[in-house]
Amino acid sequence: MSKIEEPRRLYQQVADKIRQSIGAKGLKAGARLPSERDLAQELGVSRPSLREALIALEIEGTVEIRGGSGIYLTADTPRDGGMSSIYGESPSELMQARSMVEGSAVLLAASRITEEALADLQQMLSQMAETIASGQIPLEQDKAFHLCIARQTGNSVIEKLVAGLFEERHNPIAKRLQERFGGGKSWSLALQEHHAIFDALSARDPLLAQAEMHRHLNASRRRWLETKAFDSTAVKSPLV
Repeated sequence: MSKIEEPRRLYQQVADKIRQSIGAKGLKAGARLPSERDLAQELGVSRPSLREALIALEIEGTVEIRGGSGIYLTADTPRDGGMSSIYGESPSELMQARSMVEGSAVLLAASRITEEALADLQQMLSQMAETIASGQIPLEQDKAFHLCIARQTGNSVIEKLVAGLFEERHNPIAKRLQERFGGGKSWSLALQEHHAIFDALSARDPLLAQAEMHRHLNASRRRWLETKAFDSTAVKSPLV
């Protein structure tokens, strides 16, 4: 029986288009690629998909992304289209999935959450604030906050789904995005959004809690993939 090939992720397909464009133009190592906006228009793809593809190409060594300067070709001959699946899932699709799963989870959790869990969440927010103030990244507190909410659903499958989606945050593309755009300002915004979720849970308001969770995850996605960052005219913006 022949092995069924895994469907190519959208960012892999976009990376193929970029390689084809480089080859068609005969660009050599050191050449500067068009800006993100121009490249997205040229290839007919969205900015988030383009950014994921560029990050993947940077990881494999085809391009170099210089913040505030642009995107540069590092090899005369781009690699073929065999980009490895070990780069992970699309961060944009992951955030969409998280919004769907965690939006439903918090809706259920709001009607079941205990006073003990609320106290735990409040402590996590305090620890998150302290970590940000010390100039560090509060990844563990962030994860603990979201998993605590998932646990309040009383559904172990939902909890495992949320935990699994969080683990994908360590895949190569998501990790590189965090390294490139992470910063205290962005985490401070995330902390404010977490407080809004907490307030809705404290009020036992399911619809408000769901709305705040969606707002937080959608804002996080924009900070990941829609801020201007690669172009020479861009202002560097952080990410959560």
